[in-house]
Amino acid sequence: MAEQNPGTEATLREQRERTIDRLCELFAQDQLTLEELERRIDVAERSRDPGELGQLLADLQPRTPAVAGPAPVPAPRYVPLPFERKQNSAVLAIMGGAERRGPWHPAEHTFVLCVMGGSELDFREVALPSGETEVFIIAIMGGCDIIVPPELAVDVSGLAIMGGFGHRSPATTPRPDLPLLRVHGFAMMGGVDVSVRLPGETAKEAKRRERDERRARRNR
Repeated sequence: MAEQNPGTEATLREQRERTIDRLCELFAQDQLTLEELERRIDVAERSRDPGELGQLLADLQPRTPAVAGPAPVPAPRYVPLPFERKQNSAVLAIMGGAERRGPWHPAEHTFVLCVMGGSELDFREVALPSGETEVFIIAIMGGCDIIVPPELAVDVSGLAIMGGFGHRSPATTPRPDLPLLRVHGFAMMGGVDVSVRLPGETAKEAKRRERDERRARRNR
């Protein structure tokens, strides 16, 4: 078998990464279902043919971007903002990092891809509508940290191979009239961690508060 040219291999790797990034962008534009996105990403990761990578995008057409309106007036921190809810969105952390903090706008279904990178999704300043909000995570040699406020009901499940799905949120009973955050996905040599913090609270401060609360309960 002929030895692969290092330059050709590097070019193929870059095209593969660009293809995966573009697929995730098109998924966020509702042009792909989650199942179809996963299938095409799997083909792209295994492909060694530039023509095959091109075919993964050939039947997808980019949408014309909407004309930008006037810039919104900045809102003060810790005040939830009303927003028009998107159906799908994507967060990518490929050999790097990505984060969503402050009063950001989660879609009904958020796809998170972490490949040798990390992401953080902070829901403490988000006004989620009643009903279910889904976060589907694929973490390969990477990780995703999710921070929630104490009052938010959370359901966590997933498949982990040489990794884990951690859930330190207190048990809550889902109600149809209240928000529910459903976190699930797949982790290989990576992990997903869901923790509870108060607004503005650091991880160290949260651990200290939880320790003090446990001590207070024991002393009752």
